[in-house]
Amino acid sequence: MKRAFALALLGMGKVAPNPLVGCVIVKNEKIIGEGFHQAYGAAHAEVNAIKNATTAIAGATVYVTLEPCAHYGKTPPCADLLIAKKVARVVMASQDPFEAVNGTGIKRLKAAGIQVEIGCMQEEGHHVNRRFFTSTSKNRPYIILKWAQTQDHFVARTDFNSKWISNPLSRQLVHKWRSEEMGILVGYNTAKHDNPRLTTRDWQGSNPTRIVIDPRNELNEALHLFDGTQKTLVFTQFPKKSRKNITYHTLDSADPITAILDQLHQLNIQSILVEGGTHTIEKFLSLNLWDEARIFTSPQKFSRGIQAPKMVGLPHQSTQISNDTLTTYYNEHN
Repeated sequence: MKRAFALALLGMGKVAPNPLVGCVIVKNEKIIGEGFHQAYGAAHAEVNAIKNATTAIAGATVYVTLEPCAHYGKTPPCADLLIAKKVARVVMASQDPFEAVNGTGIKRLKAAGIQVEIGCMQEEGHHVNRRFFTSTSKNRPYIILKWAQTQDHFVARTDFNSKWISNPLSRQLVHKWRSEEMGILVGYNTAKHDNPRLTTRDWQGSNPTRIVIDPRNELNEALHLFDGTQKTLVFTQFPKKSRKNITYHTLDSADPITAILDQLHQLNIQSILVEGGTHTIEKFLSLNLWDEARIFTSPQKFSRGIQAPKMVGLPHQSTQISNDTLTTYYNEHN
């Protein structure tokens, strides 16, 4: 199963909104085939593992990180394929909570006389597919908050200038993170003062959908966010007519964050990276609408400026990225 998870993670940034799935086939105590879900709409992990098998898989044990599907989507049901290939046993980390599956694959396998075991490394399974499970169970995207702060807890100078707090390695890591999420969100001040591109130009991978909160529709259309090169969603109380790669969505002034998350869920955006600024991030924190926070702390000091958001609770881990410290939090209370 550990190998199946390692394979599953190779699909990061390529399969969403589908889950990350890896599969290992074992016969006579030897691995005879393995595969993973490589791209959205492409063959599932079980299909690829069977294609790669070096011998017939009848009587084999299949280790898979998520319940085999039992419905026709973009591909045929994997449960039916395993039954047709006469496997003896299927070991899975988690049941698939997706409505069209959700135990149906398990029932079908058992009805065919296949031994089924559920819960092998289940905790790791939920972590690997935390975006998929959050989207399915909470009807909103998985939310990652990210910011860089100085050692004295400022995210920008008093004139909003924040370039550059973190070091080049940290900034490259952020571009990798962008490639792993479906959306990336910033507020009005960050868009106005930083003029970000919000792309993965320092990493090979797909660009996320850009999301900007512009309550009064006052942002200058010469900003990079409006260059039309990437899909961009603008949430505003005064929507304009949509144009190439730029769509406007009505912002609910009474409960803007919840309304945005509802619309993103309807658009099948399963995860978002919230990159600022302080006001926007603190809105998510105050509503307890966050799942993960990633904070870079630089050795720089500003003495005064725009205060960083305030985190409470104990961090999950801290890692050195050259001279920056990356601290990660997980929300255990939402």
